[in-house]
Parts: sequence; C-alpha cells; structure tokens
Amino acid sequence: MSVSDKSALAKVIRERRAVKKGYTDQRVEESDIRDLLDHAIWAPTHGMRQPWRFVFVHKDKLPTFAKKVAATYKEDMQQNREDYLNEPNAILVVIMEEPEAKKQWEENYGATASMIQNFWLLAWEQDLGVVWKTNPHIYDPQVEDVLQLADNEKIVGFIHLGYFEKQPIKKDRISLDDKFSTFEG
Repeated sequence: MSVSDKSALAKVIRERRAVKKGYTDQRVEESDIRDLLDHAIWAPTHGMRQPWRFVFVHKDKLPTFAKKVAATYKEDMQQNREDYLNEPNAILVVIMEEPEAKKQWEENYGATASMIQNFWLLAWEQDLGVVWKTNPHIYDPQVEDVLQLADNEKIVGFIHLGYFEKQPIKKDRISLDDKFSTFEG
C-alpha cells in the first residue's frame, strides 16, 4: 500500500503551513472554530479521556486579553507582548487536564497534540491560518488565573488564528532516510 501524492489528506498534510503574521481583516467567527473543533476532537485519546478544553478569544476581546497577559511580563516587555498578542484575528487557548500519573500525562499531551494537528489541517482546508504558540506566558500562574484554570490543568498553547492572502514559504523536511532505521535484533 502506498499513499499517493494525489490523496487529499496527503496533500493537506504537505501543504499546511504555520501562519504567523500577514493576517487579513476577515473576522474569525466563533461558530467556525466550534465547527472545526467538533471534528478535530475525534483525535485518538487513551481511555477516551478527551483531556482538552478551549477558551476562544475573539478579536473584539483581544485588546483586554492581551493587556492582561502582557502584564505578566517585565514592564519593558509589556507593550511588545501586548502588540504581539493583538496581531492575530483571534486566539484559541488549548487547555489540558493534567493527571498525576506520568503515563497518563504523556497520553493526555499526545492526544491533545493530535487534536491540535487535526484542527490545524481542517483550518488549512478553510484557508484559515493557524500557528501553535508556546510562549513563556503559557507557564505563568497569573495567566492561568486569567483563564481560570483548575489546579489539575495546563495551558498547552495559544493557537493564533487569522485568514491570510499569502502562503508562508515551504520549508523542506529532513529526509526520512536520515531519521529511519530497521531493528535488526
């Protein structure tokens, strides 16, 4: 069996890019994000834990949200961080349940990462730009308070969202030959 270059899924996987800037003014609607997530959550998940939840920050609320998150940085960095968080048209915060057992934690993280990839691919098909951000503020207890995280939750990332006109440049991958071996026993 071989995956054909003509496979629609293979094509989307190879074409998907991180869209970090250059967003248009087109509004990212909550209903569209909910629709994408409704499909993305069909990611593999150990024990059907489905360890994720989401906070959607619409463009209208970004200035307030950005100011609160930026306030967690040193004063000389706050304006830079505020401007940065106001660049996308919306932000989707992905939050994961953190079990105490290391095995379950890793399973939850893998499931959440898989769900994010599903979301990203589905968004790409709709010409919605996505980039998964893991800036220092996702580890800040003050940001956890802003988002009202429970004690057993972790921010996995801020997903910056926005429609775009120009696709980012394709960056080649390291050859599979350099990353693959066969166990010889």
